[in-house]
Amino acid sequence: MDQENSTPAPGAKRTAIQARHPTVLQVLPALGAGGGVERGTVEIAQAIVGAGGRSLVASSGGPMTHEFTRVGAQHFTLPLASKNPLVMRANIQRLADLMDAEDVDIVHARSRAPAWSSYFAARRTGRHFVTTFHGTYSTGNWVKRRYNSVMIRGERVIAISAFIAGHVRRVYGVPASRIRVIHRGVDLERFDPARVSAERVVALANQWRLPDGMPVVMLPGRLTRWKGQTVFIEAIAKLGRHDIRALLVGSEQNRAAYRGELEALVERHGLSDVVRIVDHCKDMPAAYMMADVVVSASTDPEAFGRVIPEAQALGRPVVATDHGGARETVIPDETGWLTSPGDTDALAAAIERVLGLSAAQRSRLAEKSLANVRGNFTKDAMCAKTLDVYNEVLAIEPPA
Repeated sequence: MDQENSTPAPGAKRTAIQARHPTVLQVLPALGAGGGVERGTVEIAQAIVGAGGRSLVASSGGPMTHEFTRVGAQHFTLPLASKNPLVMRANIQRLADLMDAEDVDIVHARSRAPAWSSYFAARRTGRHFVTTFHGTYSTGNWVKRRYNSVMIRGERVIAISAFIAGHVRRVYGVPASRIRVIHRGVDLERFDPARVSAERVVALANQWRLPDGMPVVMLPGRLTRWKGQTVFIEAIAKLGRHDIRALLVGSEQNRAAYRGELEALVERHGLSDVVRIVDHCKDMPAAYMMADVVVSASTDPEAFGRVIPEAQALGRPVVATDHGGARETVIPDETGWLTSPGDTDALAAAIERVLGLSAAQRSRLAEKSLANVRGNFTKDAMCAKTLDVYNEVLAIEPPA
């Protein structure tokens, strides 16, 4: 990210050689409690600053706003979470003014509603425009396809997995030459088994009232139907064991009715002493470390699925559903196991198999899992590849 420096007048057309230390504006709806999009935005913001650039973020704000100050970025609060067409239209000028005032070189959009506003603002002011395609999105009718299509309008479209890249090519006809696959990355400093103290694990086990010595099977993920919590509970029921603890770790996010449905399913199977639903966990490394098996039972394909590589980075055995991003993060029978979507029998069998692994087998699996993550799915690799995309677009003329 080092080019010759020349500062054009605000709103003037810019070229690649005009940015020695580029200013990158990332745009997203809001900064919630640390989902994948928000966390990735923080990590890229830090990488931009570390590479000598200026990092700006625009959103409607939220609990994570302070994270950007911590990494040396600037946050600008705009009503970007709104899907009201009038607000979105007004956001075009708000963003254009921000781009001119802050001399922005690249606009990186991460969600559809703010992407529409930032796309037109970037075109209006002659800025480079990059997008990240974070999911498959609903394509039920032409209106939704049109709404989604803003995410393919970047000069470069970042896909968070090969699965998403294939979806973008197949559904939207984007040529491979404009797509860059950049897997989401695990922070190896945070998800490092050597850095997770026994005290942290014990404190969390006490908080969740887990008895000593019982194997723990864990499904992390917010409480939403497609994450497969019902499949997980049915699989635990098929095991017929009461000498384990099965944890659903994730916030209900205003889905009290679904949580009630899960609790009723647990009661119906007589698993009240086995299955526990716990709220959002702030110390996921410690949570993973107490687990003997980490499960992803998603019934719809995960765009990437960060649970699996995070658990693998900590040497945990994993069982995931055989579709979407899991096919890229799990090496079957080497770093984990894949089961068919919704197949409770197969999931139960895989969990039972993992619980029966010897200490030596677990050790070998942990070594392969760590090597898989460190070789393919690190935060540093994600950041470096994203900066490469920025350099790539800086080397070409912005669209007229």
